[in-house]
Amino acid sequence: MDPNLDKALVLGFSAIAAGLAMIAGLGPGIGQGYAAGKGAEAVAKNPKSSKNTTMVMLLGAAVAETSGILSLVIALILLYGNPLVNASGSKIVIMASALGAGLAMIAGLGPGIGQGYAAGKATEAVGKRERNQGVIIRTMFLGQAISQTVGIFALIIAIVLMFANPLLKLL
Repeated sequence: MDPNLDKALVLGFSAIAAGLAMIAGLGPGIGQGYAAGKGAEAVAKNPKSSKNTTMVMLLGAAVAETSGILSLVIALILLYGNPLVNASGSKIVIMASALGAGLAMIAGLGPGIGQGYAAGKATEAVGKRERNQGVIIRTMFLGQAISQTVGIFALIIAIVLMFANPLLKLL
């Protein structure tokens, strides 16, 4: 095959993969919207708690963005620092690896939604019982950390496919 065509195909698949990776941004968007909605509800029910309620909502929403950030990192690597472009081996496997790296990041949908849900419920709880804010925030962060594991697993798979692809050694 023509080397320029091979490179063009890898770049084309990488572009598609970068776009697919960003689908994961839907999760944080949904989760953050839920947290913001619960924050608005909590402030409406107890305006005196607005400062603390808003702080919890913002902290929780920031954590919910992590899966979107991880996906953005993979998309940027695919677009600007893609090690697969110059990889040697079967171009079909290399193209599929680029696509797989982007697809893997879609797993970030779950953590983004889950973390946003935790943030929303914590925000709601602080609005009801402001004096328990410390324990509520700790519990929220613990739940959010656990729910992020799927996004981290996806990141690891995407990085392995791009930088240490074991499939290329099997041919």
